[in-house]
Amino acid sequence: MKLGPKAAAAALIVSAALALTACGGGATGANPAAAKTTTLTLGTVQEIRSWDPAQAHVGHILQPYQAAYDSLLLRQPDGKLSPMLATAWKYNDTNTKLTLDLRTDVTFSDGAKFDAEAAKANLDHFKTANGPQMAQLTAVTGVTVVDADTIELNLTTPDPSLEFYLSQAAGLMGSPKALGTEAIKTEPVGSGPYVMDKAATVKDSQSVFTARKDYWNKDLQKFQKVTFKTLTDLTARTNALVSGQVDATLLDPKTGKQAEGAKMTLAANQVDWQGLLLMDRDGAKNAPLGNVKVRQAINYAFDRKTILEQVLLGQGTPTSQPFGKESGAWTEELENYYSYDPAKAKQLLKEAGYETGVTLEVPSVPGFETQLAVVKQQLADVGITLNVGSALTNTFTSDIAAQKFTTMYFSLFQGEPWVAINQIVSTKALYNAFKNTTPELQAKIDAVQTGGKDAGKLAQEVNKYVVEQAWFAPMFRVNQMYYHNSKVTVTPQIQQAVPSIYNYAPAS
Repeated sequence: MKLGPKAAAAALIVSAALALTACGGGATGANPAAAKTTTLTLGTVQEIRSWDPAQAHVGHILQPYQAAYDSLLLRQPDGKLSPMLATAWKYNDTNTKLTLDLRTDVTFSDGAKFDAEAAKANLDHFKTANGPQMAQLTAVTGVTVVDADTIELNLTTPDPSLEFYLSQAAGLMGSPKALGTEAIKTEPVGSGPYVMDKAATVKDSQSVFTARKDYWNKDLQKFQKVTFKTLTDLTARTNALVSGQVDATLLDPKTGKQAEGAKMTLAANQVDWQGLLLMDRDGAKNAPLGNVKVRQAINYAFDRKTILEQVLLGQGTPTSQPFGKESGAWTEELENYYSYDPAKAKQLLKEAGYETGVTLEVPSVPGFETQLAVVKQQLADVGITLNVGSALTNTFTSDIAAQKFTTMYFSLFQGEPWVAINQIVSTKALYNAFKNTTPELQAKIDAVQTGGKDAGKLAQEVNKYVVEQAWFAPMFRVNQMYYHNSKVTVTPQIQQAVPSIYNYAPAS
């Protein structure tokens, strides 16, 4: 990333970029005067448990934090990174030191100044606060203050996903005076475009924010008030949207029909893939899974298109690869690598010595009951028995890490290549609980880590390896069904189920 100007020119670049994003990438937005009379109400799927920026999550949960906190880098709807609190950034030749130039005209809502010391305080706090995304800064050994508006992030090894993380949870900046206090858990103190209205905020019900008067970039403030209504129940979200209680929310293919009947607009976006994780690839607990032909047979057993139509009303794209189109690791040749071929599945089982059958044990995953029923039937058609056990609980991540499950049906995020590799492929990945690897695969992973701007292309080789070796049995990429009314324009955010807060604007 090339270094650029630090002052007026950068401010103009940032203002233009953010204004474009907030207006929906070219959609007509409100002028600043009109924005002061508008409100935005969003139906969210989960309550924020702590407003400490170090406790921020990603996915559905990142959006509310963006109201209160700016991030170091801004991620545009198409995934490109732009300046925000950092005006420019650059790696050294070995990609082990990232230098960031910072804005000099920003304050937090408590009056504290944003500068290099404040940025360091936040990054240090993030690394030690035991938040859900603390692994985002695993490669960062320390932060050095170079001068009042420059910091250096020192890395043990290159991390191709670090810039992405600085636009996510790790990049959120809170007031250094508030970090680590009890107060910030219930009331955020950031430099963002909105401040919390404590009187109107109700725990487990709604969080209300108003436009900050002295915010540094007025182009972001498209609304006078933003309300996040916590609606964990899908039916409740649907009813709230149709009745006008919320302007936008996340639904699913079935409830989406009701929304469309009420003239709501769909902003579809493919973020996750669904399918089987065949995690015991060395056969440590389930011997047949150690045979690649068995794993390949599982893949050939599925009529992905039919399953998609039956379960999700066609809202998605059948696929054989776990890396998404936007990641850079996706390739056309792997999209339909495993066609529906039950005869070939049976032949592969015979060649592997399992002609008499294979048994797979999977946990029940709430919300995926229909998928599991169809998967169970299609596997049975080729001689594979799928036993569905007890439901996943809130300890499922520790259960996965403890190798409780050899196989599971799940939905996983298709992120940037290095993010995805460290989620599902590398020996550090949660969803590679059995630490499966080979020298060939590790060499491909190492190439991605040190590949710099070529990381996405190099990750195609990792993708090809895990598809050919049938580490997974992907079914389809799922359409995220995000609906909104005619009062607002909404631009989907790449690789996010819900848009960033900057992607909304008044419709007129």
